[in-house]
Amino acid sequence: MKSLEALRAQVENQRTLIPSLYGEVDFSKTPERFTADTQVQSMLPVEFSRKYRKAILAEDERVERARLYTMLGDNVADAYAALAPKYRVRPLIDMLKKACDEGVENVDDAPQELIDFIRSMEHIPDWVDMALVREGARYSRNMLANLSPFAIRGAFIATFMNKYSGLPMALTGTLSGQSAVQRVNETASFFTTAALPGALDRYGQGFKAAAMVRLMHSMVRFNLLKRSKKWDVAVYGIPIPQVDQMPAGTIPAFLAAFNTVRKGKTEFGPRDRAVVELCRYQSYLLGLPEDLLPEKPQEIFDVMLTYAGTLRDGYDDETCGELVRATMNAYRPKDKSVRSQIFNAAEKGFSKVFFTRTFLRGNDKSMARRMGVQPGMLDYAMFVASNLYILPRLNAHMLLRRVPVVSGIADQLLIRKLNRLLVEYGHAEYVTDAAKYKDRTVHGSNDTPALTADAAAATATKKTA
Repeated sequence: MKSLEALRAQVENQRTLIPSLYGEVDFSKTPERFTADTQVQSMLPVEFSRKYRKAILAEDERVERARLYTMLGDNVADAYAALAPKYRVRPLIDMLKKACDEGVENVDDAPQELIDFIRSMEHIPDWVDMALVREGARYSRNMLANLSPFAIRGAFIATFMNKYSGLPMALTGTLSGQSAVQRVNETASFFTTAALPGALDRYGQGFKAAAMVRLMHSMVRFNLLKRSKKWDVAVYGIPIPQVDQMPAGTIPAFLAAFNTVRKGKTEFGPRDRAVVELCRYQSYLLGLPEDLLPEKPQEIFDVMLTYAGTLRDGYDDETCGELVRATMNAYRPKDKSVRSQIFNAAEKGFSKVFFTRTFLRGNDKSMARRMGVQPGMLDYAMFVASNLYILPRLNAHMLLRRVPVVSGIADQLLIRKLNRLLVEYGHAEYVTDAAKYKDRTVHGSNDTPALTADAAAATATKKTA
């Protein structure tokens, strides 16, 4: 674990390393979004807050780490994105894609920032067990094939519960109508691809997708910090800090940790340990540091609770409600066939129930009403019906995995299904177009080009061995 002094230096050095982006940021000031005051409501669900928050906030070093990570961007990706005024965005994208596909040594006149970016991703830290990562991917394929198509929307809208962490998405102006579908499907596409054999290897599509996602996030930071009137560092801190990316990348790990801790156990079982390792490595490729990716159940539980327990509660309908409603009301399937319409209705109902049970635990259900996701009788009916479809498939594959003769065949069936899902999710673009930002003050495609990144679904029609 990095020392507090080293972490503090890393945060402060952003001004020196990337002055064009962070030169005007005062990292010594704590943004409004961060709170260590027990009298201030945080994003911890009520039942967790009552039980754990006071103890969490009493640990000064843990709280200070959380505060510092609130102000930390992605140093290598940010430095590369900051080259946009010199190179323009399209060449940056093309160079990154070629570096991912062919190696950075084969990129003509590659800037040092690109070399540093790729080399940092190529480095596999000694705290990662790649054999366990591959085993975690194998375990995860069942959930991603059979459960995720129904749950991904509910997990996605969980990122919009807070105005401080959700504002970057709101200001990009992209979550409206069918663009909401694109974002949900891109998220599903990334994690689905990551579970395919070899996807996270150096020249795998998951590796490339992670690089493109990081560049997109860095371009969002660039546009918000340099061009947005609404972004106030004193209130919101750094756009998309590393710590805000932790929940999405480690949901399976946290759920496994929560269940393990609740049972009074101190170690994961083999399956959960492998899934946790997959979460850790794919999150590492997305730029998260080791400190935010612990391996023990209690450590994972504590890190996540510290994050939620120091993120100030904040909901406003203009930011959060708009994002949630656009995402929840969107029609996800690619066609309007009867089968697709039935799936869309079932998936919406499932997502509402899944979201309220998983992410609003112990909270006043008025939050669900305010967000527009309170389940009704029809939603619960869809949840039950969906489970009648999902659970037999999940259980069947779990049983088949234990049978040596057929486990490989069952795994190949899951791989085929994942590839079919990638086709349904469509081509992942990972776009942020500064010209569409809501408070845009600088116009013109030359100054504010879109970032378009080919990623996971680019090879969706290919069969993966």
